[in-house]
Amino acid sequence: MLFWLAEFSATFNPLNVFRYITFRAGAATVTALFFVLFFGPTIIDMLRVKQGKGQPIREDGPESHLLKRGTPTMGGLMILAGFLVSTLLWANLKNGYVWCVLLVTLGFGAIGFWDDYLKVSKQSHKGFSGRSRLALEFIIAGIACYAMSQLLPPALSTKLAIPVFKDVLLNLGLFFVVFGAFVIVAFGNAVNLTDGLDGLAIVPVMIAAGTLGFIAYLSGNAIFANYLQIHFIPGTGELAVLLGAVIGAGLGFLWFNAPPAQVFMGDTGSLSLGGLLGSVAVATKHEIVFAIVGGLFVLEAMSVIIQVASFKLTGKRVFRMAPIHHHYEKKGWKEPQVVIRFWIIAVILALIGLATLKLR
Repeated sequence: MLFWLAEFSATFNPLNVFRYITFRAGAATVTALFFVLFFGPTIIDMLRVKQGKGQPIREDGPESHLLKRGTPTMGGLMILAGFLVSTLLWANLKNGYVWCVLLVTLGFGAIGFWDDYLKVSKQSHKGFSGRSRLALEFIIAGIACYAMSQLLPPALSTKLAIPVFKDVLLNLGLFFVVFGAFVIVAFGNAVNLTDGLDGLAIVPVMIAAGTLGFIAYLSGNAIFANYLQIHFIPGTGELAVLLGAVIGAGLGFLWFNAPPAQVFMGDTGSLSLGGLLGSVAVATKHEIVFAIVGGLFVLEAMSVIIQVASFKLTGKRVFRMAPIHHHYEKKGWKEPQVVIRFWIIAVILALIGLATLKLR
């Protein structure tokens, strides 16, 4: 919205600053941060009154988690509200990629909200039907991927870029929409699985958002893209503004989610944030790089897949409990140890992902 002020820069030159993505990304970060910090307590109080008993706690989980009974969930509403307000204020709303990412974020957020509502109202871990939930996620992600394929340059629209090899592109054809939708849905659910300890998911999300924001800015800038020999995709630089809003909203949420958490983000937040990150990866043609940057989410999801497959095939469990962060809790690690060590892993993976930009 405020981007339009740049049109009056000929009359008042200082307004030209609104053209700069870096300025608006920084402003989006600050706006989302203060929005969540200001309205957070009110939202938490409202959730606590509406939910009563709060998020159901697994009886078979680590004993320390039983102390968290009564903590409200759906804190993702705080993140989404701060993100949406900041995006509408600072992003260029004429940019098609912005609307594609918003579609996925808000669509996945609505699915997560309904899932959280069912769990809280029934006081059960059984929320939305798994198949119905995945079907809706694939429909939303598929629509977004098809729209992005129309926005992308023709030479890249249905192709998969291979990191390190600058000229290697795999033409997926019509399968691109399916592949892109899979990436978005997979990361939406991977972040959802990671959200099991206070602060565990939101910090890696911010790390990944910062990394993807940097990549989006470089990919959308012809000079930087040419220098780094990555694919230039006009318009994707604007996504750095959205990712700045994610970081700001995430920081605000972390203020209330730091141990002991006053609120959990729930599926409302984790699904929407994972979907957002996945959709940016698809838009910037960095799906494989994002698998590295978001490797912590991949690890969490794979631990669940391995655990389920092993138990069904052999009757034995590979981990003491899945997702893997609970495995380490069962081994005796304290919750802050697990969280901080996983944060460190997220930083290392982000640096490895960024290194691929220069290795050409």
